[in-house]
Amino acid sequence: MANILVVEDERPISDLITMNLKLVGHTYSKAYRGPDVFDMLEHEKPDLILLDVMLPELNGFEVMQRIAPLQIPVILITAKNSLADRIKGFELGADDYIMKPFEILELLARINVVLRRSEKSTSSFICDTVEVRYLERQVLVDQTPVDLTVREFELLEVLIRNRNIALSREKLLELAWGYDFAGESRTVDVHIRQLRKKLGWEDRIKTVFKLGYRLEVQV
Repeated sequence: MANILVVEDERPISDLITMNLKLVGHTYSKAYRGPDVFDMLEHEKPDLILLDVMLPELNGFEVMQRIAPLQIPVILITAKNSLADRIKGFELGADDYIMKPFEILELLARINVVLRRSEKSTSSFICDTVEVRYLERQVLVDQTPVDLTVREFELLEVLIRNRNIALSREKLLELAWGYDFAGESRTVDVHIRQLRKKLGWEDRIKTVFKLGYRLEVQV
């Protein structure tokens, strides 16, 4: 997974973000002021920066101007919703822009998209005897290839990238099938049963009562 620098001066929001980053397997560093970013970047180069716009001393736009030569992917996080601010962020090189208040699952999904785009995220996932190779869209169990349908693989990838987080059936449909899917949410149950059987993950993919499912992994 990735090492992510979270630059957010509101400590409850910073704590919420980093707690969930840790939950899905990312590592992180924290900064609370604009100038702190430059000190930290002298010692490490993160895979991604989550950057609040409204920071004390130096705002997020000013920080972006100074770190642009480092070519580190940046997702701006802000309560400012004007079109001019969004355009300014993208012109400065932001990879994405998310508005406060946000759903943590949306933020994690946007992080995954930016990491895949920048090819900084790991290309495989290993748990027990299962290896998932994202780029090849291949799954091995005990080094033996296992055939998954397109939907099964997409559902598996969503579970892995949101591991240890309980996802409703509707959210799984949205993330794996897309917003325009018009089918029954119980379709997820059928695919979960198949994944459990094919991967031997009866004890890994947990049923969350009256909600949906969670892939349980030690991090």
